[in-house]
Amino acid sequence: MRDIYDAIIVGGGPAGYTAALYLARAGLSTLLLEPMYVGGQMATTGKVENYPGLSAIDGYELGARMQADAHAFGAKTVYETVTALDLSSDIKKIATDAGREYFSRSVIIATGASPRRLSLEGEDRLIGAGVHFCAHCDGGFYRDKEVVVIGGGNTAVGDALYLSRIAKRVTLIHRRDTLRAVGREAEALAARENVRILYNTRPVEFITEDGALTGLKVRGDDGEHILASDGIFVAIGRVPSSELVRGVLPLDGQGYIIAGEDTVTNIAGVFAAGDVRTKPLRQIVTATADGAVSAEGAIRYLDGMHLL
Repeated sequence: MRDIYDAIIVGGGPAGYTAALYLARAGLSTLLLEPMYVGGQMATTGKVENYPGLSAIDGYELGARMQADAHAFGAKTVYETVTALDLSSDIKKIATDAGREYFSRSVIIATGASPRRLSLEGEDRLIGAGVHFCAHCDGGFYRDKEVVVIGGGNTAVGDALYLSRIAKRVTLIHRRDTLRAVGREAEALAARENVRILYNTRPVEFITEDGALTGLKVRGDDGEHILASDGIFVAIGRVPSSELVRGVLPLDGQGYIIAGEDTVTNIAGVFAAGDVRTKPLRQIVTATADGAVSAEGAIRYLDGMHLL
């Protein structure tokens, strides 16, 4: 006889584990499916400074704490990638890359968002071998070397500031004439002697020698030129991880799942929480709020269906 969970959560970031905590504390059988590691994108953040009550905590550690809290009340995590969803009936079916099928009375989609690519030739081959999306994860490989950071928002400035403590020199390139980032980090970056900022500049081509990254061709107000670089860190935004539900749930023009502050989707018993849904602000604290709201929504749905 197949096991049927009260709730299955797809995605192990702050939204997913907050939902798991609330559901498990309410006594519901709860399974969380996560393809990679605890914490989602939060795990790639070296220092979280804007989560209330936890000053300067490592992102991975915060994720691990969230998981531990949820597990303490009975939630379960399985590290498998979801490959297909059937949400058409009261009992939802979820298939994974391990060849397994899981069944649940409610589903919370909390798949988050992933880094936006540059879409330059050779990018896929160079990811992890010169091109990176997480300075805190991979910056240590570039101690006393030349690095380039691409972007102008808070993430790009934070990455450049972090790398300036490690690398010989950091070049931040931004396509506009001013940074979008504001606050202390932007001010601190401007004061770093080993940081230069190139405005109105775009990446054009990766420069390699014998397959290894050696630089980046850029185009600016003064034409095209090559920046010598041992490593390139891309921080130009996120792309919602919503391909799994394309054609299943409605998406907006950018690919985010259309769901309001109540996290309710157009399918009964299915909720969207965290960075994957339409919302004005994507931060850890708003993801955890979504997780709590989606869990309460699932509980009300199951109560209304007399399934609890």
